[in-house]
Amino acid sequence: MTGPAARRAGAAADAAAIGRLLHDFNTEYEDVTPGPEALAERVTELMAGGEMIVLLAGDGPDGVAVLRLRPSIWTSGLECYLAELYVAPERRGEGLGRALMELAIEEARRAGADYMDLGTSEDDSAARALYESLGFTNREGRPDGPVMFVYEREL
Repeated sequence: MTGPAARRAGAAADAAAIGRLLHDFNTEYEDVTPGPEALAERVTELMAGGEMIVLLAGDGPDGVAVLRLRPSIWTSGLECYLAELYVAPERRGEGLGRALMELAIEEARRAGADYMDLGTSEDDSAARALYESLGFTNREGRPDGPVMFVYEREL
């Protein structure tokens, strides 16, 4: 038996669903959002420019992953930043997040990335367990290395 399937989004066809999911994500966590329509428009621009890959899962769709690609300083490949991973609350625990992450890793490799990074909150134990089960670490350099932190600031 296979788990849920995830797929790569098509820019125009999936823009409204992507905008809705990203808006729902920010709304759930009480973050600012420009609204689903504005997000759909921006996602369409970034996907068309090749700067972003978006993945979807579920029939609704009910889950989204956003990958941002950039040239690496340290290798000739690309770095991939998992900018967003969201599954609608009523669909959590069904494997959609894992399906999105497994496809995210495949798509990043296919795009030429040799590294992926992401950030999550300390209290999001479900997300942290998922990432760690897929080989991500928050330890610098080695399993017993210092804990890594992600900082951010509005400009």
